[in-house]
Amino acid sequence: MNFRKVQFLLSAYNIGQLPSPDHPDIAFAGRSNVGKSSLINRLVDRTSLVKTSSKPGKTQSLNYFLVDERLYLVDLPGYGFARVSRQIRQSWQGLISEYVATRATLACVVVIIDLRHELKALDRELIDWLRHLGTTFLPVYTKADKLTRNAQRKNAAALDAGLTISAEERILFSATTGQGCDELRQRLTTLVGDQATLDP
Repeated sequence: MNFRKVQFLLSAYNIGQLPSPDHPDIAFAGRSNVGKSSLINRLVDRTSLVKTSSKPGKTQSLNYFLVDERLYLVDLPGYGFARVSRQIRQSWQGLISEYVATRATLACVVVIIDLRHELKALDRELIDWLRHLGTTFLPVYTKADKLTRNAQRKNAAALDAGLTISAEERILFSATTGQGCDELRQRLTTLVGDQATLDP
């Protein structure tokens, strides 16, 4: 699978707007401003396919991207302290909940967590909920470039303990340096049963 062969498909504001389940979905979830857009851009080797913003709550829909005519990448609205009204936050949460619980072709939820900070309750609650649903998830600890290697190991171990996972079950990632990007591509393509490739 060639992750460079990617295009924006659509923005869905309700379940009825989702594309036909012709391909597996890989969804990306994380707190507002955790670096979700930067991670996806690095994954597909683009600089601005997904718009980044310093303003939390910019993503208000399920944004679909088609990769190599075989895979959907789905950018979910950020959760946490977005500067939007409570009513809008609740509508997003309802949309995400319905999507994750009912999308039969959802292969994995990539849960993006900031490696620099201790585990947040909302991140733990999301992981627990995905476990309850039996939904495959992959924690990715991002912004690794902001820490030394020793600090990366120490903070990752603390997050692992908080999520009750092993080091093999997550990825350390940096959108700036590309750390963990190849591993993420391989993990995702393994999940959807294909071979990842990137043209030189």
